[in-house]
Amino acid sequence: MNRSTIYAASFLLLLVTVGRADAQWSRFRGPNGSGVDSSVGYPVEFSKTKNMAWKAAVPYGQSSPIVVGTRVYGTASNGDRLITFCLDTRTGRELWRREVRRERPQIAFKTNDPASPTPAADESGVVAFFPEFGLVSYNNDGKTRWTFPLGPFKNFYGMAGSPIIDGGTVVLICDQQTGSFVIAIDRATGRQRWKTDRPGMTIGWSTPMIFRPDATHTDLIVLGSTRLDAYDFASGAQRWWLPVASSGALGTPLVHRDTLIISTLGSNEPWMPTFASALSQYDKDKDERLSFEEFRGVPDMGEHFGWIDDNDDKFIVSQEWNKARELGLGEWGAIAVRPGNARGKLESAAIRWRLQKNIPYIPAPLLYQDIFYMVKTGGIITSIDPLTGRILKEGRSPGALGEYYASPVAADGKVFLANTEGKITVLKAGAQWEVLAVNEIDDGVSATPALSEGRVYVRTHDALYCFSTSR
Repeated sequence: MNRSTIYAASFLLLLVTVGRADAQWSRFRGPNGSGVDSSVGYPVEFSKTKNMAWKAAVPYGQSSPIVVGTRVYGTASNGDRLITFCLDTRTGRELWRREVRRERPQIAFKTNDPASPTPAADESGVVAFFPEFGLVSYNNDGKTRWTFPLGPFKNFYGMAGSPIIDGGTVVLICDQQTGSFVIAIDRATGRQRWKTDRPGMTIGWSTPMIFRPDATHTDLIVLGSTRLDAYDFASGAQRWWLPVASSGALGTPLVHRDTLIISTLGSNEPWMPTFASALSQYDKDKDERLSFEEFRGVPDMGEHFGWIDDNDDKFIVSQEWNKARELGLGEWGAIAVRPGNARGKLESAAIRWRLQKNIPYIPAPLLYQDIFYMVKTGGIITSIDPLTGRILKEGRSPGALGEYYASPVAADGKVFLANTEGKITVLKAGAQWEVLAVNEIDDGVSATPALSEGRVYVRTHDALYCFSTSR
């Protein structure tokens, strides 16, 4: 071949390679956090006895599985051991398992665990975030490439935001009660590229996404409990921000053409009584503050003392109470934002629409084939026009009620919804979606399923399943 032909072939190979890399389910919710895979051939019906390619025993962890090439990665914990594991996607055979030790054991709320953040990977290996350790990077053979200590963190409910990899950069959001920040690490060396403080940001568990509105710049989009922020991906400098409200930001933003869509659960009225009211009922010693023992009597709140007690002095005073009482007040709901080329605080005209109905708390929304989906506890499913915010259909999956922690994912004209009981609904995607099947795994599911090459990867409390129509 002549030189020009060789260059052309090399360029084509590069495009194919990049396309394959982009198509991998290599981070929380797959490509750019969208929850969407481009492969076909996914099963509608599956269980332990139908269309199961393999089952692998894995230690407990709430992080979601990710897939790159023929490797599926996950994280877990066992005592003071923080575990990263790698399985063969074709057989479920464990390729390697590595451990680091907890640097600083931290008590987290009962619904969280030390391995809640989902790892991120590329063709060279995987990066895992453990709040009690920091970041650790392994190559494809499980050899440690680098570590980056982080913490301790101040988040009563524990940390759960996941790292992402874009090009040669690892990015992580660390939102907490005080001292929130976003940090960028060099993928190859583990050295810090930049770190940007997030003043005024409180607890949150969201994962960022990449937004390229034009060919001139790349933005990092971060959903927090009080703001939606855009940072310059190269430098970490803030570009614009929009006030929003959330009871604790979760999930990840989505992009629809030139518009970003977020979902946050909040309230129009304070969800807590006034501090004066609480004192009148529970302040037994009349010292105008609530001790731990006094607070235990507050209905539906007895377990949450450590969140409101901001300075850890074992008493709650009016300032701490009112700060917690205001969380979630403001502009909440499903919100479509067109930032344009704005700088600084976005004007109200940037908001295209807002919907405050059927908003989930934990599951992130889904945008698939120009339809916006939400699923929430009770098996309530809502499809929405992403251009107008108009509800197209709302209904339930009658065979899968209960709670939902996992986020919806989609591929091959199907939407997959997993509830905590291990019941996975498969929808025929569309404005007027239809329930095609409800599959039962008979084990608890908190993690979001991964989709890759026609295979559905489901992590339960003690196993990882691969379902496929072809073995």
